[in-house]
This record gives sequence, C-alpha cells and structure tokens, in this order.
Amino acid sequence: MNKSIILVALLVLSIACKESTTESSEMTTPMTEAEILAKAKEIHKNVMTLDTHCDINVKNFTDSINYTQKLTSQVNLPKMQEGGLDVPWFIVYTGQDSLNAKGYEAAYENAISKFDAIHKLCEEIAPDQIQLATTSEEARRIWKSGKKVAMIGIENGYPVGEDVSNVEKFYNLGGRYMSLAHNGHSQLSDSNTGEADSIWLHNGLSALGKEVVAEMNRVGMMIDVSHPSKEAMRQMIELTKAPIIASHSSARALCDHSRNLDDEQLQWMKENGGVVQTVAFKSYLNTEKFETRVTHEVEIAKKIADSMGVTWLDGRAAVMALDNEAREKYFDFLGTMAAIRREKMKTMDNLPPAVDVSDFVDHIDYLVEKMGLEHVGISSDFDGGGGIEGWEDASETMNVTIELVRRGYTEEQIEKLWSGNLLRVLDEVQAIAQEIQKG
Repeated sequence: MNKSIILVALLVLSIACKESTTESSEMTTPMTEAEILAKAKEIHKNVMTLDTHCDINVKNFTDSINYTQKLTSQVNLPKMQEGGLDVPWFIVYTGQDSLNAKGYEAAYENAISKFDAIHKLCEEIAPDQIQLATTSEEARRIWKSGKKVAMIGIENGYPVGEDVSNVEKFYNLGGRYMSLAHNGHSQLSDSNTGEADSIWLHNGLSALGKEVVAEMNRVGMMIDVSHPSKEAMRQMIELTKAPIIASHSSARALCDHSRNLDDEQLQWMKENGGVVQTVAFKSYLNTEKFETRVTHEVEIAKKIADSMGVTWLDGRAAVMALDNEAREKYFDFLGTMAAIRREKMKTMDNLPPAVDVSDFVDHIDYLVEKMGLEHVGISSDFDGGGGIEGWEDASETMNVTIELVRRGYTEEQIEKLWSGNLLRVLDEVQAIAQEIQKG
C-alpha cells in the first residue's frame, strides 16, 4: 500500500481517537455547583412539580386568615410561589375514632368541612391564583395558565361510614385518592399500626372495605396504600382493576418503619403499575439521624410549649387520649410550635446532623433501582409532620430538584418523578372507571 495513504489513514485515526477521548472526558467531567444550580433552575421552571400530601387546617381558609398570606403553615401560596411548588394535593384528613354511627357522623362532617375549605380557597379566596383540578388534563391546563393547581386526596376512609355511596359523593367533591385506614383500624381496613401489638380487626380488608375498593375503581378514585396494613394492601392489589398509589411512603429497606414499604410490597406495586410517592418525613427516612436529633428537638419544643402556656404531651397515646376538641387545639399548637422551632434551630450551633434532602433522595434512588423510575414520585406530608432540612416548607421545593440534578437525573426523568408518573396512574384509573361504567 502507498506509504502516503497509510500516513493519512493513521492521522485520521489519531484525530478520531483524540476527539472520542475528549468527548468522553467532557461527558464524565462532574458539573460545578454553579452549573448544577443553573440546570436545576431551568428544569424546575420547565416541569410541573406535584406534591401528593399537604395537610390543611380549616382555620387557615377563612376570609381573614388564608393561604394568600405567608402563614406559619408549611404550605401557602407565597411559599409555593417562592419555591416553585405547582400542584399541592390538599388532604381531607380525619383521625380514627369509634366505629359507630356517632363516630361516622362526626367524621363525615369533618371531611365535608375540609372539602368546603379547599373549594373556598379556589373559588372565593384566590381563584386568580389557584384552581381545583380533577384530571391530569385540567392540572396541566391550569399550570400552563400560570396559576397554581389544587388537587384533593382523602386520608382515611373512616368518613365513608357504612354508606358506600359516600365514595361517589367524595369523588364529586374532587377527591381523587383515598386511603382506607389511618393510624388505627377503620371499619374498612386494618392499619399498619397493628404491627405494634399484632392485633388485627379484619385480617386485611373488611367485607365493606372490599366493596369500597370496587366502588373506587368504578368512580375513578385512586386507592392509597400508605396507611393500611401489608395484608390489607395485598388484598387491595388482588381486588383492584386499576393501578394503586402509596401517597406518602418510603423504602423500608433503608428505614425500618411500618409506614414504609418493604421490597415485596415494592414488587407488588411495580407489577400493579402503581407509584410510590417518596415522603419527606424525618422518621421514615433515616432512623439513626432522626433519633439522635429528636432528643434535642423535643427539649426545644418543651421550652416553646412552656413559654406558650401549653402542657407538653409525651407520645401519641397521650395526645389520642384527649377529647376531640382538646386534641384539635393541641394539633394547632404543634403546628405553631414547629414553625417557631424551625426558625430557632436555624440559629443554633453544635446540633447533630438533621435528616435532609440527601437522605430523601437516597430513598428515591432506592425505589427507582427496585421498581423502575416510572413507579416513583414525590410527597412532603407538609403540615402533617413532614419536612426535612433543605425542604422544610414549600418555599424550599427547588432543593429537591437540585439534588436530583446532582445525582444525574435528566429533565425527562425529573418530570416523571415530580408529576408525570402520578398523573399517568390517575389517567389509567379514570380510563378504567369509564370502561367499568360502560358495563
């Protein structure tokens, strides 16, 4: 072969190898913090951020005190604007009480008061800033218009009472998911709390609970398995014709808490086509860090309680022993106290490390590895005990996106985690309902 041809070929090969090496080097060069922040800001602006669990207090939905103001609540419109939280799912929550007609009636009234509060915010207080959505199409349309989007989840099926028709009533009021139990066994389902004493009421679902599962499928309401027992969850998956969700749970393999899902449950969720909304709740993310830090937090809380003239109650049992009115007042105090404590702790030195956004995204990473990215989402449990360092309230929402970018997630993947996966399940549930209704 001609020597000049050989030399040219070698030169071309050398250049190609150099370009390939350069490209590879550029691809593996880690981004600087400034580059991570810039990329995260752009992505956070482009994607619709959705949080499936934000508790509410009806006292914050009045003409004089409401979410147009920067209240001490972790979620309100100013904080949502500041942090770029687009779609909070406001929660119609009812605590567990007696399984009798009087209890069901009180629970129903409580649920309706919360539905009314959410509607008042969207229709009377701030319709220019936030609107209620009941489908993914509505949510995206409202978001694109520049407004915030409210959606509604129901935490505890207890208000259904013994009347299955209440499921459709709650659906017509905007409820798009419901858990069949909370902390304590309901008339519909056993709760995860049964693990503490191995005392079960139904060994999963009651006969009425099974009827409610079928009715939720029929109307198009997502089934939430974050609080029911593992056996109840297994039975729900066996019965349901549609995908289910865990609205605020994390990975039990990383944090052994009964509110988290073990690897077997994650496999069930994957096979069902559902989604687990990873929750930013300290004690569900990192037990060691939480327990080391919580002793300091409790001492600070006790001092705040003393300064407010409130008797500090140790443990859930003491709180649940209060009558309904006293318990409601104590929960109000806890919300106010938590906001004061958050600010106070920002100025304190030498505290043990807090459970933070990195711990939270560790759970996202684990769930993605076990189930696949399309089965994982995000929730906070704000104003219901949630909040971690770096994502203490809605104003810090972008810090989650920053950490996802730091871990190497793409914009397309981040969009699915923030809203795409959850809304895909909602679409499927509503499509199946339409088929069921056709008969």
